[in-house]
Amino acid sequence: MFVTALACHRRGVANSQKYTSGKRTSVRLKELMIIKPERVFGRAREWQGLVRFVSGGDRATPSGGAALGVVSGRRRQGKSFLLQALAEATGGMYFAATEATEAESLRLFAEALTRHTREVPDVPFRDWNDAIAHLLRSFRGRSVPVILDEFPFLSRTSPALPSIIQRELGPGGSGQDSTARLVLCGSAMSVMGGLLAGQAPLRGRAGLELVIHPFRYRDAAEFWGITDPRLAVLVHTILGGTPAYRYEFTQGDVPAGPADFDDWVIRTVLNPQTPLFREARYLLAEESDIRDPALYHSVLAAIASGNTTNGGIANYVGRRSDQITHPLNVLEDCALVAREPDLFRSGRFRYRIVEPLITFYEAIMRRRWPELEIHRAEKVWGSVRQTFLAQVVGPHFESLCRDFALDAGETLYGGFPAEVGSGVVGDPAKRTQIEIDVAVLAGQEPALPRKVLSLGEVKWGEVISHHHLERLARARTLLDQKGYDTRDTVLACYGGCGFTDELMAAADADSRIMLVGLERIYQV
Repeated sequence: MFVTALACHRRGVANSQKYTSGKRTSVRLKELMIIKPERVFGRAREWQGLVRFVSGGDRATPSGGAALGVVSGRRRQGKSFLLQALAEATGGMYFAATEATEAESLRLFAEALTRHTREVPDVPFRDWNDAIAHLLRSFRGRSVPVILDEFPFLSRTSPALPSIIQRELGPGGSGQDSTARLVLCGSAMSVMGGLLAGQAPLRGRAGLELVIHPFRYRDAAEFWGITDPRLAVLVHTILGGTPAYRYEFTQGDVPAGPADFDDWVIRTVLNPQTPLFREARYLLAEESDIRDPALYHSVLAAIASGNTTNGGIANYVGRRSDQITHPLNVLEDCALVAREPDLFRSGRFRYRIVEPLITFYEAIMRRRWPELEIHRAEKVWGSVRQTFLAQVVGPHFESLCRDFALDAGETLYGGFPAEVGSGVVGDPAKRTQIEIDVAVLAGQEPALPRKVLSLGEVKWGEVISHHHLERLARARTLLDQKGYDTRDTVLACYGGCGFTDELMAAADADSRIMLVGLERIYQV
């Protein structure tokens, strides 16, 4: 088997000249170069982390024995695809668990291990104590990944499994003389997050903790083959950066251009005959910690409708604020909702749905579900399209602009963006509040006021004028009065429909005014 793996490595080095991501990614593993396969788009950093973990040798653990890695991420992000590629490239073992009893899982695991090692256990595994000990003893001599995918399926029927792994990786365990790089992978975020948290048995044992996120917006556009930035924003607003939606869920159907976008929505996500139609519902149903779907859908609908504060969500749902604390915490643990701080008001937070498809479902589809089920998508879309542009695209474009700011180097805002978010600046004189869509702060330095690198206004469907700039200037003055350092603050306008001539002239005359259009946001 090692000879076969070696030959595959050498052929990969000789033949792999191009990479889908456009960047060559290779890491030395002893005498070999583990090359990311061409079929794996992007994921350069993730691949490097995995290869570094596998090739760590004696550095992976203080004792030089087996090492543990944990890979997690929401479904459809390509975790299994990436780990299967790693196993093939390194001659490692890949086992995907299924929903089964402990006895059947053990039997399937034993069969997979036998196929890989070509060694039949002397006696059948009685339980996971036997299985894990035998697994670690089976790998000697060279570091290889041993991947247990869908690990939550195993731990659900065998709750002691994490403790067994802890014992075998510890002093005196079978992993002491093993070279296995055991990787536990799963999509149940609450379960995977709990493996290494608090007093969990595996706390402090992992040498790798990798979360596979959706593609960022520029990578998503490249993955979809979309070059028009406006179309890229619209598609990303619905499907985000989830890789599986590109081929498995749409059969490779990509909008031919901006003029084809409406028809594309109708024939894909609003079509009852496609998997995308019910995907948002399944994403919620797959989370085992969600036991009252009606309440959770109402909470998500509140956020999708623009009620992003705890009080606003509670009022929308018709519950007290303390009654929605638990659902919000569960949605956070499942990585479906993110709690984002107000950068200018301590203790204030806003909630944002992380998965764009869920926002689209809650804001657009759920309210018209009976009509969509009987194939009236064209009529429904015609009546909700403006709601989509105002209520869904607008807030999503704001989040893309914050991502743009977060990716910026030191030169764009005159300093490194240590913290990017949104916030509200109170104006006591006018008894109003100024909402800042993109706030960029420098790192906090001891005994010095916090430096505000930039204050930004975002408009998707409106031409930005001097009026919007004046609001930002007023906010800058108010923050200066509150003790922030705003001497070099850049006033940034992010526009989906462009800027007035007056504003462009002002930007040309003042280096502290910056205009950012769609082309610049998607510029690599």
